[in-house]
Amino acid sequence: MKAACIFGEITITGELGGWNVSVRREPSTPGLEFIHIRLESSVPAVPPGLKLSWKVPQLGMQFRWHPKCRFNRALPADWGEAVTSNLASSAPVMQLGGIDGNNKMLFAVSEAKRPVRIKAGVCEESCEIVCSVELFTVPEAPISSYETILRLDARTIFYADAIRDAFDWYTRFPDYIPAPVPEAAYEAIYSSWYSYHQDVFAKPLEAECELAGEFGMKGIIVDDGWQTDDNNRGYAFCGDWEISKNRFPDMHAHVEAVHLLGMKYVVWFSVPFVGDRSANRQRFEGKYLYRIPRLDTSVLDPRFPEVREFLIAIYEKSLREWDIDGFKLDFIDSFCFDGEDPAVKENYAGRDIKSLPEAVDRLLSETMERLERIKPGILIEFRQSYIGPAIRKYGNMIRVGDCPGDILSNRVGMIDLRLSSGNTAVHSDMLEWHGTDTPETAALQLLNVLFCVPQISVKLEAVPESHRAMLKFWLGFWRKHRKALLHGTLTPLCPELCYPVVTAETAEETVTAVYGSGQCAKVPGGSGRTCWVVNAGSDAALVLELPSRPQSVERFDVTGRPVAGSIPEAGISRIAIPVSGLLKLQF
Repeated sequence: MKAACIFGEITITGELGGWNVSVRREPSTPGLEFIHIRLESSVPAVPPGLKLSWKVPQLGMQFRWHPKCRFNRALPADWGEAVTSNLASSAPVMQLGGIDGNNKMLFAVSEAKRPVRIKAGVCEESCEIVCSVELFTVPEAPISSYETILRLDARTIFYADAIRDAFDWYTRFPDYIPAPVPEAAYEAIYSSWYSYHQDVFAKPLEAECELAGEFGMKGIIVDDGWQTDDNNRGYAFCGDWEISKNRFPDMHAHVEAVHLLGMKYVVWFSVPFVGDRSANRQRFEGKYLYRIPRLDTSVLDPRFPEVREFLIAIYEKSLREWDIDGFKLDFIDSFCFDGEDPAVKENYAGRDIKSLPEAVDRLLSETMERLERIKPGILIEFRQSYIGPAIRKYGNMIRVGDCPGDILSNRVGMIDLRLSSGNTAVHSDMLEWHGTDTPETAALQLLNVLFCVPQISVKLEAVPESHRAMLKFWLGFWRKHRKALLHGTLTPLCPELCYPVVTAETAEETVTAVYGSGQCAKVPGGSGRTCWVVNAGSDAALVLELPSRPQSVERFDVTGRPVAGSIPEAGISRIAIPVSGLLKLQF
C-alpha cells in the first residue's frame, strides 16, 4: 500500500497474512508531519515484518547523522547496511544534513523499545536518497494490535536543533518520560577502571578519593573487580555479587570513609551476566537467553519474574547494607536473542512477559523506582550505546562508550550524546594519559570533553606535578563555568568534520573550544559579555572573528598562569593563545 507524505509517497510492504494495516497522516507545522501506522489482528499473532520506504532527490544533502554514527558521517549507497536500534542500543533517528549546517531531512520512529532498522542511502541511477524503516525484524511475541508513528522533518533549520527537537518529541510519550537528574550527576567524578581495572582495594581507593577531592571531584565509580579475587578479566565470577573480603574487608566502613571526604560512591554491576563459576549458575538453569563462551558467562532472561526480582533485590541489598549512592549498570545490550527465541519452543512457560523488550523495560523501570524509594536522588549510569529514549527513564548519567586515550572518540561521543540526551547528565569516557607526556598534550584529554561531565581515571598519586597543576586548573575552570558548559545553548559546528568548533553560551558568557587547526571561530558579541576561547589544537595561535574590539584580554597557559599579549582589533585576527591554553575576552 502507499501513503502520501511531505517527501512524496511512502510505500508500505510486508507479509501481512491476517493483519490489517491503516495509515493516518497528521500535518504539524510547515515542514513537519507525523505518519501513524496501525496494525490489527482478530487474534493474537506474531506481527509481520513491515517496511516503509520512500525516496527524495539528493538536494544539498552531504552528510548523514544517527546516534551511533561515530566517525562515519558519509552518505552510503542505498545497497549499504541499515542501522539497527532497540531499547538498549541507539535510537531510530536518521538525519541528512548539508555543509551549510542545516537539516535537509530527518526521520524518527516512535518505537524506541523493539528493534527497528533504518536506512538512508544514495541511489546511483537517479541520485536520489532512498530511505526505509523496518519493523519486527527479529522474533517478537504474539500481539493483537500495534501502533507506531513516523516523524518526518523537512524544515530548513540548524541541524542540531532538528536533532534535539526529535529527541524532545520522545519525552512526550508516557513510555519515555525521563528520570529526574540530581545535581550530583553533574559533578566531576573519579573512576577506578582505567587506573586500576580489577585490581581494586579499599585503602588505595580511599587515598585516591582524598586526592580526587582536592581537584574538585565529588564522587567515585568503583568498577569491575570488587566482587572477585580473580584478575583475569572476563565475567566467570559475576552473578553472586558478594563483596571480596580480601579487597574490601568492611565495605560499609569503606563507603563511609569516602563519604566523609565529601564524595559519592557508585558501584558497577554487569546486569544480565551469571558467570560459569558463580554459585548461582545452576540456580537459573533454563532461564538464560544464551551463553557467551568467550566471556565465560550466560545471559539471564528477564521475562521470568524471579530473574527480575533476583536482580533488583541484589541492588536493594547493596544499597541498604553499604549505603552507596549509585549504580553503574552495564551490558544491558546483551538482553537480546542469539538466534531463535528460546521461549517459543517452551510456549513461554514460566515467563509472565512474552516480549523481551517489555521485560527489560519492566526490569529497569522497577529497578529505578525501588532504588529511588530507598535513596532519593540515586545515581544510575549507562554507557553508549545504551542511550535511547527509554534509557533516560532508568538512568540520569549517560557516558561515552569506552575509548581509552582517544580524544577524538570522546569528543564526538560527547557531542552526539549532548544532542540526543536532553538534560540527562552526559559523562565522558574515563580520561587517562601517560605520565611522561607533556601537560599540554595530557590536557587535551580533558579539553575534548569540556562540554560534558568529566570522569578521571589516572592514578593521581603517580602523575607528575605539572599534570596535577594542569588538572587542577582545567577542572577548576570546568566547575566554575558548568552553567554554560552543561546547561547553556550548545552550538557544535560541522558535524561532518567531527565538531572542530563548539560553543556553549548563556546570557552572561560564552565558551568556545577550537579543536581543528585552520578553523576560523566566530566569537559572539554583546556588551558586558565575557567570552572564553579554549585552544584545544596544536597551533599556538587561533584565527578568531571578533564582533568588536574587546575592552580587555587575558591569556592563560595550560596550568592557568597568565601570559602577556596585546588587545586585538575587531574583525578576523590571528591571536596568540598557548596550546591547551585559554583566552578571556571582555566586551
